[in-house]
Amino acid sequence: MIKRSFLNFIYISFCFVYTKIFFKKARLIRLPIDIRNKHKIDFGSNLTTGKNCRIEAYGSSKNINLTFGSNVELNDFVHITASNRVIIGNNVLMASKIYISDTSHGSYSGNENDSDPNTPPGLRLLHNSEVIIEDNVWLGESVTVLPGVVIGKGTIVGANSVVSRNLPCFVIAVGAPAKPIKKYNFKSQKWENIK
Repeated sequence: MIKRSFLNFIYISFCFVYTKIFFKKARLIRLPIDIRNKHKIDFGSNLTTGKNCRIEAYGSSKNINLTFGSNVELNDFVHITASNRVIIGNNVLMASKIYISDTSHGSYSGNENDSDPNTPPGLRLLHNSEVIIEDNVWLGESVTVLPGVVIGKGTIVGANSVVSRNLPCFVIAVGAPAKPIKKYNFKSQKWENIK
């Protein structure tokens, strides 16, 4: 037990030094981490990550494609992809194994731009649509956030949910697709069932 605690202390110390050298404004970046195109990412301040996160930003412009607010916490195995624009607000908490992307291989919206299923997925034109996660959002374990979604301030998304459409502020949403089941009542100061 003492040996494990000592090794963990060494690991955290190494990660802390790494953070202060390469991510001066971050709180703690746990290794290993996969960051692609760091110059297109604004890491905000006091970012904390778990192990094995993959954070990537693409696009032809020189603009920032992925923006983190202050005090964002990512747990292990969080994967965030930004080709157009992903904005993550302040004080956002993410559990493990979360996937957030503003991009899909192809378009599937039921119009003349839809992708042909005979085209291999990797060859379909990328379709991008901005993702915004507002302040004080909590994403539970294994949540997926799809392109074109806004998650409102103070909202909680339950474990294993798929967010495929906008969620309002101050709700608890669950399921695939995620649907609000409770809303915070500021008068009673309680989470109340949505009828």
